Amino acid sequence: MSQSSPTTRSSAARSGAGPFSRAGMFRLKPVDTSEEETAGGLRRTMGLWQLVALSLGGLVGAGVFSLAGVVAHDDAGPGVMISFLIAIVASGAAALCYAEFAGLIPKAGSAYTYSYATLGELVGWAIGWDLLLEYTAIVAVVAIAISGYLSYLTDRMGFGLPDWALGAPGTGAGHKVDLFAALLCLLLAFVLSRGTRESARFETILVAVKLGIVALVIIAGAFHISAGNYTPFLPFGLGGAVTGAATAFFAVYGYDAMSAAAEESAEAKRVLPKAIIVSLGIAAVIYLLVCLVMLGMQDYRDIDVKSPFSSALASVGLAWLGTIVAVGAVLGIATSALANMLAVTRVWFAMSRDGLLPSWFARNHPRRHVPTRVIWLVGAGSAVIAGFLPIREAADLTNIGILMAFIVVAVAVTVLRRTRPDLPRSFRTPWVPVVPLVGIGFSIWLIANLDWITWVRFAVWMVLGLVVYGCYGYRRSAERISNAEPRG
Repeated sequence: MSQSSPTTRSSAARSGAGPFSRAGMFRLKPVDTSEEETAGGLRRTMGLWQLVALSLGGLVGAGVFSLAGVVAHDDAGPGVMISFLIAIVASGAAALCYAEFAGLIPKAGSAYTYSYATLGELVGWAIGWDLLLEYTAIVAVVAIAISGYLSYLTDRMGFGLPDWALGAPGTGAGHKVDLFAALLCLLLAFVLSRGTRESARFETILVAVKLGIVALVIIAGAFHISAGNYTPFLPFGLGGAVTGAATAFFAVYGYDAMSAAAEESAEAKRVLPKAIIVSLGIAAVIYLLVCLVMLGMQDYRDIDVKSPFSSALASVGLAWLGTIVAVGAVLGIATSALANMLAVTRVWFAMSRDGLLPSWFARNHPRRHVPTRVIWLVGAGSAVIAGFLPIREAADLTNIGILMAFIVVAVAVTVLRRTRPDLPRSFRTPWVPVVPLVGIGFSIWLIANLDWITWVRFAVWMVLGLVVYGCYGYRRSAERISNAEPRG
């Protein structure tokens, strides 16, 4: 398919083709397959295993220490293994689409950058604006969850916090702020502000310790499995396992946060697709083993949904592992928060560099080469959400945006295969359009079952975003300005 020349594009932009044309809101950002570093930009320092660790930081967290037990108790019984298999297949469909784009466009921004280059500026803006809220809210939710485990540990050590610092207003008697959660958000911002290499090392160490703890409890629990606990395998029928897959899905999509760091990975075209696939494969094995051991140790009806793994271990006389599980949960969930905070700062950075948000945000630290201005703003914003909102209200902000991003990326892969089949792809999503359609279908199903208030909040945020785009981004877009300039 022939492509428009720069002169043609420039002429179209100056001719006033209209705001809803390819020269207006639906103009495309050129597909940049270069891996060269730009002056003052992000540095490519992360290798394959650092990227895998970053992805696993998001993939292996609350799902291991909480969701597996909740799904087993409420929806699927021992059939929770089928729930996670369905969720992994559905997530894998989206992961394969992300892998193709990660190898094709090794730039910061993840779904924002992919959709801008394929479906147009307005779609890219909408997804980017959406992800700014979603990722920030995820950081806050994770911080609140960690705070609960930290409070448990400090109580066990004999120096618990006063009531006013134990939670957001309305979450308990005397609660005024979740101090642990707010401070953790600021701590993560500090770690990220040190530089990509340093934060990647920190994340890799935490992930290694977390996986070691998970391996320990799996091995210890494996010696106490009773086959009778697997009967009946589907107490709620196959429908219960399918219903449980919807909850399990939210435990297995952390790779999207890692793809936002594409511009900071060495040999991105080669290693990013590998990192996505390898990390999802490792996470799949871990989740299935956790389900197998947990449900083998304790009857699903007796699992304590507040601390499922600890409950199962205590039921077989391994209560002493409870503290280790709490430490693992803190580390596991902290790595998820760090991965998502990195993701939102890179999406914000990419949108600012493209002129859709003020370029002030796209100025990196001269020595550390990371967007410290954005990092600290995200840290402060997530600290406020974590400190003063109950976890349920914060969690309601997270789900719909990630699913929307999955749908857009799956559509974009299919569109780009037809419009630009000539582009060099280091990884190709198999069975297009079948695989993208699986991801789209599952995401639509999950979105359709979200609470109506989630839709209201999403709509309000998107309307605000359209106002910002109309008043600022549309006119300040770097692509618009570049196309409007006469060329020699």
